[in-house]
Amino acid sequence: MQRELLTGKTFLVTGGAGFIGSHVCDILLKRSPRKVIIVDDFSIGKQSNIAHLRNKVEVVKADASSYDFMSELIQKQEVEVVFNMAVIPLPASLEKPKHCIDKNILVASTVCELLRMGKYKTLVHCSSSEAYGSALYVPMDENHPITPLTPYAASKIAADYIALSYFRTFGLDIAVARPFNTYGPRQNEGTYAAVVPISIRRILEGQAPLIYGDGLQTRDYSYVEDIAQGIVGVYESRATRGTVINLASGKEITIERLVRMIAKLLGYSGAIEHGMPRPGDVRRHRGDITLARELLDYSPRTDYTDGLRKTIEWYKANHIETG
Repeated sequence: MQRELLTGKTFLVTGGAGFIGSHVCDILLKRSPRKVIIVDDFSIGKQSNIAHLRNKVEVVKADASSYDFMSELIQKQEVEVVFNMAVIPLPASLEKPKHCIDKNILVASTVCELLRMGKYKTLVHCSSSEAYGSALYVPMDENHPITPLTPYAASKIAADYIALSYFRTFGLDIAVARPFNTYGPRQNEGTYAAVVPISIRRILEGQAPLIYGDGLQTRDYSYVEDIAQGIVGVYESRATRGTVINLASGKEITIERLVRMIAKLLGYSGAIEHGMPRPGDVRRHRGDITLARELLDYSPRTDYTDGLRKTIEWYKANHIETG
């Protein structure tokens, strides 16, 4: 397997102050890079996510969709590799769909065009399993039909296709990592919270956990460190170029079971509330990671119990923002 080395290289991570992006930075820093640069507008990312990286990375508060700004920064810093992790998330697309679509597509086209112009060497673009919509079959491989259920999912598909078109048309060094659902420390627990952090937050605040819909919808959840390792692995393996790579656990769990596991670990034995189903909520997900195993030697190491325990301990130890 032909592999790229991380040692001595300069990496730029858009959205590097975000949930998964900050963990990608953690992994990059363990491989003795020349420099790691984070570009984040902090609309979703948080300074607290990267406080432990102070004096280890260069943080630039900026909009990664700005072509002129990114061009100057990448050239000045002699960036070699970009990990495009910047995103307007799914819940925000239900409130401001045009903003979500415009921004996600513009960031992707900006980093692709800068690569075409020779400003840097390699792009790893981060996709989302939401591109697939609800499972038509399981496990869902990379050939599963693309059926977006939300403006967010549609924007991610468009961004993926932009990246792949630049690979096919211009022969550029591009790969696409497609994570399924991810949980762990630093996941947003505020306005755009996912089920794991919001369940932890509600129980710690003395409230009942809340499930939208019947709770029988399934997800393929992975611990964030496993996903971040996979994203970096997509760069390291030369065989991934021009390819979409699923990153998942290969297992599915119902939302109700997941919430009950969180409740048990927190010693909560009260009721679980149910709300109305959320728009565009996929019914079933379970990823096929055969290709990731073949090309990256990808093997998730963290099971639900260990991952949830680590996540709960992190939220207990850190201030929980309720905004």
